[in-house]
Amino acid sequence: MSTTTSTTAGQLTLDEQTLWRKIASRSFCNLATTCPDGTPHVAGVLYAVADRTLYVSTLRPSRKARNVAAAGARAPVSVCIPVRRLPIGPPSSIQFRGQAELLGLDDPALVPLLETKPFRAITSHGELELPGSCFLRIEPGSRFVIYGLGLPLHRLIRDPLHAGGAVQV
Repeated sequence: MSTTTSTTAGQLTLDEQTLWRKIASRSFCNLATTCPDGTPHVAGVLYAVADRTLYVSTLRPSRKARNVAAAGARAPVSVCIPVRRLPIGPPSSIQFRGQAELLGLDDPALVPLLETKPFRAITSHGELELPGSCFLRIEPGSRFVIYGLGLPLHRLIRDPLHAGGAVQV
């Protein structure tokens, strides 16, 4: 599916396949959850992608896992993935809202994924042996807000105030 998004500076073009290729080629994001009292919590986390779903290795006592558990099976979360295109200046980004759920290490949907290359990159430091180890499965919504992607670098540098847009998938 090809999506074009209008901005005041012109046209950003970013197709769904390119969007997911960018997401899968990264492994770090900022994950926002909400405490039961409504307080926001943001944490930098490593993630892996399988079937257009993000997986985050964490511990059950962590604030993010407790927030997801308290909110239930489809806890609302927000994600911001920085996408570095230049060695200086702010990175481009992909942001989205989604729903998360807590998975045990023995979850049948998770077990086969743990041996794949993307998952080894986020579990190769002994995370799976720690007591309380678990995963968050994050399913993105259909709207992705982008900054600096889908346009040439020279336009981003010349007009950074108009480098944002959205991709609907």
